[in-house]
Amino acid sequence: MRRRQFITVLGGAAASLMPQPVRSQRSAKLPRLGIALFSTPRNDPSNQALVRGMSELGYVDGQNIVLEYRFAEGRPERMPELAADLVRLNPDMIFALGGDVAPAISKATRTIPIAFAVSTDPVTSGLVQSLARPGGNATGVTFLLDELAAKRLVLLKEAVPQLSRVAVLFNPDHVDNEVREVERAATILQVKLHPAEVRRAGDLEGALAAVLQAGVDGLYVVSSRQTVANMTRITEFADKNRLPLAGGWGAWAQAGGLISYGPNVGEMVRQSASYVDKILRGASPAELPVQQPTHFELLINLKAAKALGLALTEAFLLRADKVIE
Repeated sequence: MRRRQFITVLGGAAASLMPQPVRSQRSAKLPRLGIALFSTPRNDPSNQALVRGMSELGYVDGQNIVLEYRFAEGRPERMPELAADLVRLNPDMIFALGGDVAPAISKATRTIPIAFAVSTDPVTSGLVQSLARPGGNATGVTFLLDELAAKRLVLLKEAVPQLSRVAVLFNPDHVDNEVREVERAATILQVKLHPAEVRRAGDLEGALAAVLQAGVDGLYVVSSRQTVANMTRITEFADKNRLPLAGGWGAWAQAGGLISYGPNVGEMVRQSASYVDKILRGASPAELPVQQPTHFELLINLKAAKALGLALTEAFLLRADKVIE
């Protein structure tokens, strides 16, 4: 084979292995992806997971895609302005990270494709018509699965058999069914619940004071922007007052809580990059089902258990995906 023919064949083979955006950038402008965040690109671990997932699919900012960030720096009142600004850019699609971010983006546009990763209920919050058939311009992943809430309380009761009065720390503005499901489980387990609401950052200290006044012997935390943002304060409170704490994601046990049970959020966000790839290649969000978690991790903080004077059974510890010592 002549040298020129060999180079031509080799070049064609290499091109066939490249992601579609790389192959097309020479003949068309780079696709633009708007990314909406509640905090900042540097401080948001979910954004880092998303970028990692996109990199694994061959997307590199500035080479075969352009990332346009807009972020609220932790100020929810900025969300409508942020959403409007992204829509004015008219990107090829928008990725919304967070249940308090996605609704603002959805309200701002019904035409630009949207992918999301949220800890809220996408149907109840109006993002999609149904999980199986979203029906509009948005789809993505939700970390919610109703059955998880009951399972967390069951695990907490199993770890602390004498448990009888549990405080539930939650944000009533967070759109999910977790509190309702915990209430159902509590009835079966004969555990009395004491709700403690945290709508805004300024509500936390009052809610924790109410928890102490209720004389509870356990703490169940519903993950939301407000509770996760105050994770260190909440776990320190539980440790100081000798309250076994159950949370929804691994970070709660890693921060000092007794147990956490739920999906690996970082992994789900990483996998959600596939929606970016599919939509940029022409798929319709209306026909891409919303993904729910299918794999769950039980983390047990043995250090917290020892501080609480709990003698966890070997059978219980063996069920853990990770034991923190």
